[in-house]
Amino acid sequence: MTVPGRVESASLLLSLDPPTWFVRHARAVAEVAAFLAARIEAQGVVVDRRLVETAALLHDVDKAIPAEDPARGLPHGDGSAAWLTRRGYPELARAVANHPVTKLLDGEHYRRWAAFATREERIVAYADKRAGQRLESLDARFAGWRARYPRIDTGGDRRVAGLDEASVEVMRRRAARLEADVCRAAGITPAEVRRLRWTGPALHAARRRRAAA
Repeated sequence: MTVPGRVESASLLLSLDPPTWFVRHARAVAEVAAFLAARIEAQGVVVDRRLVETAALLHDVDKAIPAEDPARGLPHGDGSAAWLTRRGYPELARAVANHPVTKLLDGEHYRRWAAFATREERIVAYADKRAGQRLESLDARFAGWRARYPRIDTGGDRRVAGLDEASVEVMRRRAARLEADVCRAAGITPAEVRRLRWTGPALHAARRRRAAA
């Protein structure tokens, strides 16, 4: 299969009947990623914009799939990759698997990823670090994570129970390197990052398609 387009990816998202907060985050990440991909392409760099947009919209699906789905037992990101691969979209697997901020804590994984990640993977990972329910600065996003996870326990749970200050600083430092890389490729500063508003029409079309089915 080819990577699904905008309406198809919106239909996949809606098939999980996700809550409003989930859709809001997915939209924010997808629109930041779309903006970055468009800016990088404008700099003369080849980017698979369809893959970026779709992977960004669907990066968190393992949080919305049914509890009995075997992908729910996998670490966050890996579950999304497994679910999408099973649905026939293996091209999306790497971009969604490597987006979680906690992936920045694993030194060996981070070194491999920093060396070999595709431009598309980097865009999706960075977009997730700039968008909660809306576009935010990196500092604001990390402040949110600090507030939500005040204590550390990374002992294998698929959800992080807490974040100690040393771990946060490691992730923040590595996220800053990712930000510098992506923004340099896009020819912009972090303050110039915006959202490319495409998800509203796509979701509207997907809902109309579902209603007519």
